[in-house]
Amino acid sequence: MFDIQEIRSQFTILNQQVNGKPLVYLDNAATSQKPNSVLEVWNKYYTELNANVHRGIHTLSQLATEEMELSRRKVQKFINAKHDFEVIFTKGTTEGLNLIAYILTQKLKKDDEIIISYLEHHSNIVPWQLLCERTGAKLRVIPIDENGILQLDYLDQYLSEKTKVVSVNQVSNALGIVNPIEEIIAKTRKNSDAYIIIDGAQSAPHFTIDVQKMDCDFFVFSGHKMYAPMGTGILYGKQEILEDLPPFHGGGEMIATCSFDGTTYAGLPFKYEAGTPNVGGNIALGAAIDFIEKVGQSTIQNHENALLEYAQRQLLEIENLKVYGEKANRTGVVSFNLEGTGISSDVGMILDKMGIAVRTGHHCTQPIMDFFNIAGTVRASFAIYNTFQEIDSLVEGVKKAQRMLS
Repeated sequence: MFDIQEIRSQFTILNQQVNGKPLVYLDNAATSQKPNSVLEVWNKYYTELNANVHRGIHTLSQLATEEMELSRRKVQKFINAKHDFEVIFTKGTTEGLNLIAYILTQKLKKDDEIIISYLEHHSNIVPWQLLCERTGAKLRVIPIDENGILQLDYLDQYLSEKTKVVSVNQVSNALGIVNPIEEIIAKTRKNSDAYIIIDGAQSAPHFTIDVQKMDCDFFVFSGHKMYAPMGTGILYGKQEILEDLPPFHGGGEMIATCSFDGTTYAGLPFKYEAGTPNVGGNIALGAAIDFIEKVGQSTIQNHENALLEYAQRQLLEIENLKVYGEKANRTGVVSFNLEGTGISSDVGMILDKMGIAVRTGHHCTQPIMDFFNIAGTVRASFAIYNTFQEIDSLVEGVKKAQRMLS
């Protein structure tokens, strides 16, 4: 049985008041809160196990190494990677995407093409623009329609022997739209030999991921959006591709041998994990996966989708309120504006005075905002600990904001 109060009791931070009001935390697409079980594991590392990994024969180093490698295997199972060494620890989605764009430099040349979509976070735009600057490749962008839905007819037109990279998100952070990844990958495989990269920052927290079934070449996501500490993330890459590509950072851990005459590189995953990792955070990421699996991924998905449906229905009853991507398949996010009441941050500040935390602005997706001819939106985003009563508080807060700003 799903007991929302039992779930909420595991998140101490939710018990506090903000501006004299009970905290209503609806900014989960930016970062989720952390359950006590994750914080306890993180704290235990620093109070009982603190040592560098993979380098020591002493007991603490061995124990820390065992715990971090156990976490890697948990991630492997979580995304159904074929091998645990295909799982690379990173600082987050942004680092993962930059890593991929950098190591692909030698694979592209002038007039090759990279395809992304209009729905991308800046982290899945700028690294590819930089790759184009380094190589002379060209960027092509799949457009969206008035509902924020990708127009995949353009993907059919763009795909050719020149296509070397296709990189898209599975879920839009700004609108919550779930993109048809399976269809995009199938079209790409049929019409090109491009590398396929999936940004899973907003999908990994919300539903089951299977990278083998998906048949992507790379999949990246962040820990902090799925109940783990900040500064944690994962890059998955197929073994044969990672072995073929060069390292990203140079330093300790990623070498097999090093001399002034030359260096040879370590095998996977260490080839891409130079330097001291975020050991405590990486171990706590495994604990976050334990939490998700204990609650149940289907339970999380069903609850969050019910919250989304309820929130959208209630918000749309407010006169002159527009939901962006209203008719698209979405998860976890409702992004809206009160028309005729100024900028989104005004609404956000009024909600904050009522203890309600939402995100306002362009959400690092300025092209989406430009498409809709707006400066930004108010974004409420959901997690397993949110309640229908909190949605009611949000709706009442938006109504109050409308009265104050009209």
